[in-house]
Amino acid sequence: MAIQIAVIGLGYVGLPLASLFHKSGYHVTGIDVDKRKIESLENGKSYLSDYTDKEIIKLTSSKRFVFTDSFEAIESVEAVILCVPTPLRNHQDPDLSYLEAAAKAMLPHLRIGQLVVLESSTFPGTTEDILVPLLEQSGLRVGEEIFLGYSPERIDPGNQDYSLHEIPKVVSGVTKKCLKIAEKIYGKAFKSLVPVDSTRVAEMTKILENTQRLINISFMNEMSRICHELKIDIWQVIDAASTKPYGFTPYYPGPGIGGHCIPVDPLYLKWKANQENLDTPFIDLAKQVNDAQPSYVVERLEQALGYPEKAPRILLMGLTYKKDVNDVRESVSIPVMERLINRGWTVDFHDPYIKDIQILGKKYRSVRFIYDNLANYDAAVILTDHSQLDYDGLVKHSNLVLDTRNRIKKEFDHVIRL
Repeated sequence: MAIQIAVIGLGYVGLPLASLFHKSGYHVTGIDVDKRKIESLENGKSYLSDYTDKEIIKLTSSKRFVFTDSFEAIESVEAVILCVPTPLRNHQDPDLSYLEAAAKAMLPHLRIGQLVVLESSTFPGTTEDILVPLLEQSGLRVGEEIFLGYSPERIDPGNQDYSLHEIPKVVSGVTKKCLKIAEKIYGKAFKSLVPVDSTRVAEMTKILENTQRLINISFMNEMSRICHELKIDIWQVIDAASTKPYGFTPYYPGPGIGGHCIPVDPLYLKWKANQENLDTPFIDLAKQVNDAQPSYVVERLEQALGYPEKAPRILLMGLTYKKDVNDVRESVSIPVMERLINRGWTVDFHDPYIKDIQILGKKYRSVRFIYDNLANYDAAVILTDHSQLDYDGLVKHSNLVLDTRNRIKKEFDHVIRL
């Protein structure tokens, strides 16, 4: 009989993980309190850009995959994987309310011998300091009667270069026995495992990965500003530097860093470090540079338009936080759009992945991409370089294009790179 696993949270992390466990031969129960996700699955409709409706129907039609909004299903499984959101509060401190709510909902249904693994990004110490006491409210002792581990998610939405099972999987346990059980569960689904000595090491691993990216991309954004003032093409500089076979790793500038990981995870680490009276100057400076990037994009656009006295019409190409996904969480395109609207400019957007969005209390709908309409805009701004967008047509029919992603490789008089 197939081992039974429950995945709590069927979002950008949980659904792909549930699908992988299912493909690996497990019986999977997906649990999500968001009734809209449950309804989408019931109707065979995908709510993630990486999955087609056909793939969802195939998954939900299997007898080894069930989904529900009830935590009672936990009672019959051997392992529970937590993939719930861990966002930031308004004051930039960790919001573990989703994790705490999920853990409390699990308590009445936990039983002896089960494994619980947290996959959500969080600060070092969360698993041991927050989850252990929460789970032990069930009356079961962690490491003896139930087992607990941490395995940071490494899912990259929209990335077609790596299959999930091929990405090395970091695993850890609160005790050695917890780790051993986690390795057994994950070993069947992933090509290679990377066991580490403690959950704190595993938690820090994910935070380190994304903090490094924040710092390096922010640095490149700073370099792009310097190169602009010196009339140097930053993209050629990066391409040339990338030919060095050692010592240089290419990172690229853009309108800023968005998404649910890179802008968020370093602030989890900053918060934890500050709790220990430790400073984080690199993180602070990187955040400062990243936060200023949307304003820099607007300044470059104003400059390109000759600082117009009359409010121009602008078309934004792409609002999601990265290409080929339908996720707008922490997307830097949003503050760019807000800044333009606050200037009194007329702003539209086109994005094949989202139909509409609420900006500054008003609903904006994605406009159709029609060649004849492009001439009505004073400028088009490429903020998210979705693969399916017609860049040749955009360049041919637009009055001015500001390219923040280096998508337009050829030189045109009316195309300006960030």
